[in-house]
Amino acid sequence: MEAMLRRYDPQTRFEQVCDLAAMKEIGDDGANPYKPDRAMINAVSDPAVAEAVMKGSGGAFRSHGLWYRFSFTCRASPDRMKVLSFTYQLGPQIPKAKWEEYGLFR
Repeated sequence: MEAMLRRYDPQTRFEQVCDLAAMKEIGDDGANPYKPDRAMINAVSDPAVAEAVMKGSGGAFRSHGLWYRFSFTCRASPDRMKVLSFTYQLGPQIPKAKWEEYGLFR
């Protein structure tokens, strides 16, 4: 995984590690029924990036074949290889009629 991430430019790498952190954190949270198998931190809108912190309200994750929105703050190491902290807030289910517009898939 590390070798693959190093091939990406820093911005893409940052997005990828935050996507992975979103799936892990949401999936590991026993307070919700979700088991994400895909996450896209920039699905609905582009996040803001300042140094090694990415914040956004347009993330989406897929669980049990349905997509849901989330907002987040992702803090990474300076080389963007490791997430140091990830916080999120769950949002509503995304209607199937919006999937194509957001680049989401089944």
